[in-house]
Amino acid sequence: MDIFQGLALGVLQGLTEFLPVSSSGHLILAREMLGINVPSGLAVDAVLQLATILAVGVYFARDLFRLLVTFVKWVFRRSVLEEDRTLLLAVVYGTIPAIFAGLLLEDYMETVFRSAGLVALTLVLGSILFLFAEKVATQAKALTPMRGLLIGVFQTLALVPGMSRSGSTIAGGLILGLTRETAARFSFILSFPIILGSGGKKFLELSGENLLGALGMPLILGSIAAFLVGLAAIHFLIKYLRTHSLAVFAYYRIALAALVAVALLI
Repeated sequence: MDIFQGLALGVLQGLTEFLPVSSSGHLILAREMLGINVPSGLAVDAVLQLATILAVGVYFARDLFRLLVTFVKWVFRRSVLEEDRTLLLAVVYGTIPAIFAGLLLEDYMETVFRSAGLVALTLVLGSILFLFAEKVATQAKALTPMRGLLIGVFQTLALVPGMSRSGSTIAGGLILGLTRETAARFSFILSFPIILGSGGKKFLELSGENLLGALGMPLILGSIAAFLVGLAAIHFLIKYLRTHSLAVFAYYRIALAALVAVALLI
């Protein structure tokens, strides 16, 4: 992987991690188109994901600090605001399904799930989910711990490349009655612990295999690009969803799936 390829993957990761179009799916397709062949591709993806999750940490620093303070107060049995308690429980409950699903499907994620054909299929299935969510959305309910848990179940869909973590969780939030902006903000905050954990695990694996030294500067520059573009993508999506639906992303995904299908047939 050269510097250009590293930057290309970083920009793509930062842009697609938060826009509901699937970062893992785009990275798989980009590797095939650019001819990028590196060992432990899933681990490289995880390092780039760590860079984008740092963007979440910076953008939502105030919310995440508030959650940390709430947790500490709760441990020491101090009084906490009901709103903060609800958000903390929603994040904790919502993280549990992805942990179990990730451990269960880890071997498949390294092999079976890394195919362009599967990405094309799940791009379409995800689009159907988005359009269904918009059709049934009431945008009239508040976030609760139980809704956080159910959104966490939707988050497990993102283990399959092409589904999109942000898209699945935002769609889940809409189906459960949240506003688009609330669903989007919770989607980003919910992604923080699970991507931090999985990315950190893969980062250690990458270090242990001595691949960091081999990839060097391309991976470093790609990570910086992923962080900066990720910040911009978060800001854009939250602002966009205040007045727009997920439909444009659904149509983009369907168009991309069609292009991938044609490419596989040629």
